[in-house]
Amino acid sequence: MVETPLKPARLSLRLAAALLLSVAASATARAETTVKAVMHSAINILDPIVTTAHISRNHGYMVYDTLLSMDSKYQPKPQMADFKVSDDKLTYVFTLRDGLLWHDGQKVTAEDCVASLKRWAARDAGGQMMMDSVESLTATDEKTITLKLKKPFRYVLELLSKPSSLVAFMMPKRLAETPPNEQIKEQIGSGPFRFVASEYRPGDRVVYEKFKDYKPRPEPADWLAGGKTVKIDRVEWINMPDQQTAVNALMTGEIDYYEQVPVDLLPLVQGAPDDVRVGAFNELGYQTMGRMNFLYPPFNDIRIRRAALLALNQESVLQAMIGNPDYFKTCPSFYGCGTPLSTDVGDGAKTIGKGGDVEKAKALLKEAGYDGTPIVIMHPTDTPSTSTQPVVATELLRAAGFKVDLQPMDWQTLVARRASQKPIAEGGWNMFFTNWVIPEIWNPIVNPMINGRGKKGFFGWPDDAELEAMRAKFAQAETDADRKKIADEIQIHAYDQVTYVPLGQYVAPAAWRTKIDGVVKAPVPVFWNMEKKD
Repeated sequence: MVETPLKPARLSLRLAAALLLSVAASATARAETTVKAVMHSAINILDPIVTTAHISRNHGYMVYDTLLSMDSKYQPKPQMADFKVSDDKLTYVFTLRDGLLWHDGQKVTAEDCVASLKRWAARDAGGQMMMDSVESLTATDEKTITLKLKKPFRYVLELLSKPSSLVAFMMPKRLAETPPNEQIKEQIGSGPFRFVASEYRPGDRVVYEKFKDYKPRPEPADWLAGGKTVKIDRVEWINMPDQQTAVNALMTGEIDYYEQVPVDLLPLVQGAPDDVRVGAFNELGYQTMGRMNFLYPPFNDIRIRRAALLALNQESVLQAMIGNPDYFKTCPSFYGCGTPLSTDVGDGAKTIGKGGDVEKAKALLKEAGYDGTPIVIMHPTDTPSTSTQPVVATELLRAAGFKVDLQPMDWQTLVARRASQKPIAEGGWNMFFTNWVIPEIWNPIVNPMINGRGKKGFFGWPDDAELEAMRAKFAQAETDADRKKIADEIQIHAYDQVTYVPLGQYVAPAAWRTKIDGVVKAPVPVFWNMEKKD
């Protein structure tokens, strides 16, 4: 076939069209924005219901959504659903808003949400208590979820909107019917971002893309409530275990956002040019703490738990962990300082912030007949926020007469291993350390560690019927004064039983490039409302 040459006019038109297409493609490429972030940890467990690990919770907020959310005044607000409460406070009706879709294109239904709530409640300390008071939880039509109580429980809305672990994330029914102690197999939510499974590299990188069919609420973003408007196309979480490397990457523009900058490296960031900012989005901060395993020796003996409490102290931990007193404070309250229920009652409160009492600890160990069985303390070496506490605790416990087996591992290994109820000789553990944001510990209903449900409770598994009765009494109290009184009683009891060891309060500053704007102030790092400028 012989090709016919184009006439000059037609050739010019085609060249012009090609040029326009090229310019349009170039503009589209330029318009696509990617935010690269270094988070506080790598992520291996993607199911935010089977673990309270904050990195899994952070992932949950990217992919999933919630029926309710909490605003900066700590008030529950509609998110996926509007809600009504009956005058007798025994019936809660949630109505899904229009246009909600799962990432696979299927419509979100009330049945999906009922299954999700039941799975969440089976794992969450507060959710378990709520279900003790629930008569029925049903999908009364495609858009309506009805929860009926058989007795008053005033924390329903607070639990469904609480900002942190465990968060009541909604999932498709087929995923939510996964047994609560097994991980889901897919990451399909209805949240503002889609999980890009093809680019996920466990322990190294996780990638999210804007979910174009997500319909944000019309209200402005406020803490975790309001509109989750996505203004970027893609988010990459890149794991950089070396803190100096992460700081250098931020300063050179290789990354855009660093979730938790170690305080000792802050001067480097603050001394950088004007293209880096530093700020604390979670102003109340975190509580750091130690948890013992109640199932096996030696911490199944209350005297040895009390000896460990006496051996530990907040000042030593915080000085080593944070160093700069501008970013930490000793705080004996199980509910955090700066919260309505903050208190300093309890015998342990008298020593934990004041250097401990090594001699009393030694005497208790002798009285208990401690036989020198080594205590296995899990030591995550790859996360700055949890790597120091085990080392300091090891030295303090040894000074009191304990033998300690400090076992190094990465944080994701610890997260998986702490769920094991096997004996220590079979891969179990005796003690680990973690941190909670203050809004997830601020009362005895939401605090995952104040739980006495034995093997159904949080890792460590104290079996404490008296504690559970006190929590139930708190949940039914009618006045703030009554709740404060019961919360004090719970703290006295928790110190007596050494339910866990509060080790002080600290703030973790974040840093980001100035080309990033619209970062939401919240107790959880979120990427909606965020913009990236050229």
